[in-house]
Amino acid sequence: MNTAVNETRKSIVDGKTVIGIELGSTRIKTVLIGEDHKPIASGSHDWENSYVNGIWTYDLDAVWAGVQDSYRKMAESVQNQFGVAVQKTAGIGFSAMMHGYMVFNREGELLTPFRTWRNNITGEASKKLTELFNYPIPQRWSIAHLYQAMMNGEDHINDISFMTTLAGYVHWKLTGQKVVGIGEASGVFPIDPVTQKYNLRMLQQFSELTKSYNLPWKLEDILPDVLVAGEKAGELTKEGAQLLDVTGELLPGIPFCPPEGDADTGMTATNSVAARTGNVSAGTSVFAMVVLEKELSKAYPEIDLVTTPTGKLVAMVHSNNCTSDYDAWIGLFGEAAKALGSDVSKPKLYDTLLVKALEGDPDCGGLLAYGYISGEHITHFEQGRPLFVRSSNSNFNLANFMRVNLFTALGALKTGMDILTEKEQVKLDEILGHGGFFKTREVGQKIMAAALNVPVSVMETAGEGGAWGIALLAAYMANREENESLEEFLSKKVFTGEQIITVKPDPSDVAGFKEFMKRYHQGLPIERAAIDNF
Repeated sequence: MNTAVNETRKSIVDGKTVIGIELGSTRIKTVLIGEDHKPIASGSHDWENSYVNGIWTYDLDAVWAGVQDSYRKMAESVQNQFGVAVQKTAGIGFSAMMHGYMVFNREGELLTPFRTWRNNITGEASKKLTELFNYPIPQRWSIAHLYQAMMNGEDHINDISFMTTLAGYVHWKLTGQKVVGIGEASGVFPIDPVTQKYNLRMLQQFSELTKSYNLPWKLEDILPDVLVAGEKAGELTKEGAQLLDVTGELLPGIPFCPPEGDADTGMTATNSVAARTGNVSAGTSVFAMVVLEKELSKAYPEIDLVTTPTGKLVAMVHSNNCTSDYDAWIGLFGEAAKALGSDVSKPKLYDTLLVKALEGDPDCGGLLAYGYISGEHITHFEQGRPLFVRSSNSNFNLANFMRVNLFTALGALKTGMDILTEKEQVKLDEILGHGGFFKTREVGQKIMAAALNVPVSVMETAGEGGAWGIALLAAYMANREENESLEEFLSKKVFTGEQIITVKPDPSDVAGFKEFMKRYHQGLPIERAAIDNF
């Protein structure tokens, strides 16, 4: 056994590694990182949301089956590589897709199926709360779901004892602590960046607004406590250890960092937590995070205000739809290839077709598409209907077809980002990209650079994703020096010497994307007609 393997093995046995687990929209991933913050082993579990009674949801049994399977695969990888079991670590962190709605009674029972970020069913509450607070309250935020349920007269409201997010729920069950990280908390209820707690003025406004409901609880009493990066957020309990590792090898007592949402783990994984930095996470959904130097001049419904894991104000533009529709088209092309006797591998299929997009006309040859699998709040659709449209004189070929699918994946995002860059004059030196949209080398970067007209960089580690990001936050909690900021920890101890590939915007691509966006906005009534009639 070589020296490097021996050192890693000793690090695992001595409990100097760190575990990060993220529950994403389509995959749950567990990663074990070493003292150098590089991944040692990982495991993943694929899952999908369900559309039940008009609600996008995940079953709680599926949550735990996925977490356990993902963890087990990581532990088996460690056993196979190093011949040892994972029994203790320096820290554990959990993250999950942001916000949504999970409410529990005093007995800890879920009162209504988990309502994910993907639902666009809280429009009335979102609008009223935004006006009341003079602060953007997106539809997917927990407080919007709660107030909408109250206005709907839902039976469970009076029985609520605790409201949290998916990350907060898993953390609670493993540690017994009802807490969330400040980034995740900022999508539960607005945060005051000065106190780094829930905004007291808005809590009072909500109390006044809902006085007529005669609730048996106060909002501040059912919310999870807020913690910032670096703070300890509890320890793995005996019951939690058995729930996470069904083999019984993992020992209780391991410290946890605050649970965070996937936006904050994305910021961490791309070293985008300092002012004037930004990142885009593009996969099933797409969101851009821009760390602000000052507050925006007014509230915009298209822009969320959240925070970094340390509480810095962040402008977030979130679109519910990104890669899902073109994933479906590529799957269809794969079926066609197979029917013709050519069994093409998935990576080759993706790389071949996505690279083809770079050969298309700058404006996609007059083609139009909407990849709205679900609703899209930025363009005001409560439901989605994926569409492809062309006129009789469009330049309809494979290159333009692939190009328009990549362009439209960023259409809603571009709509929101234009508010930041044009109305608020927010300056960005570059954007760091991560997620499935960037997997095919340079393609996603070139398209994103065209959309945002800013250089787009991808790190070699970007593929590690949010599980690695939350592992880094757990490592910061476990190993930070006194008074060491998260920015210092990441820059000096994690990302030093990181290989970065940067793509600058091509002027013809930028012009082509602008032309496409005119068509995108002009064609929105077609999407509305599809929803109303199909």
